[in-house]
Amino acid sequence: MLWIEKYRPGSFDKILGQDRIIAHLETFAKTGGLPHLLLSGPHGTGKTASIDCLSRSLYGDYHEENMTCIQTGDLFFLGRKYLEENEKYSHIFRRDESLLVNFKNIIRWHASLRPLDAPFRLLVFEGASALTREAQAGLRRIMERYSGTCRFIFTTSHPGALIPAISSRCLPFFFAPLDDEIVADQLRNIMVLETGDKETLRNDDLDLITRAAQGDMRKAVMLLQVTLQSGEP
Repeated sequence: MLWIEKYRPGSFDKILGQDRIIAHLETFAKTGGLPHLLLSGPHGTGKTASIDCLSRSLYGDYHEENMTCIQTGDLFFLGRKYLEENEKYSHIFRRDESLLVNFKNIIRWHASLRPLDAPFRLLVFEGASALTREAQAGLRRIMERYSGTCRFIFTTSHPGALIPAISSRCLPFFFAPLDDEIVADQLRNIMVLETGDKETLRNDDLDLITRAAQGDMRKAVMLLQVTLQSGEP
């Protein structure tokens, strides 16, 4: 099993280095007063994990039913082929329509779904910078129509790619690269859980992994697993 999945944060208190943002998200989850969100920052800093924790806090047992995640990078890179081969969209996809029309139909369908035991559901766009300007223009109108029963969340490493009509409707949060100390401490904790010894690697080797990760916890954990399982620290 990949350690990035095994040690993926399952609750807000497990997300490291983003205390201010997590405090806001916890408040949103407690009050239910969630705005549209724009989560930006480098890879491996907690954006997706934070959304998962938010969904669990908001919906409990219905967190999967009340959240839809659109992988926009895959969708707009692979185009119609991605929609044709993905069972998630097979009941909505229309071969005689363009990618843009299919995209808008898919978003309308998911945005219009009735939330289960909740006032609204979440529609998440992973890698939102992949959205074309035409797709964003269409999405703006859908956001206006369904904002009462759906909250839109965008994650991206390049927030400047989003048009003002989208970004201005969202509360922005920037996930900064994690401090090396935070990364190193987490790697030591994982080594204890996996080997029973936080000193399995020499400090120099741990420092190399930490510096190579450049604040990306996901990359750091992947490098640690490869290093330890290769038997050549």
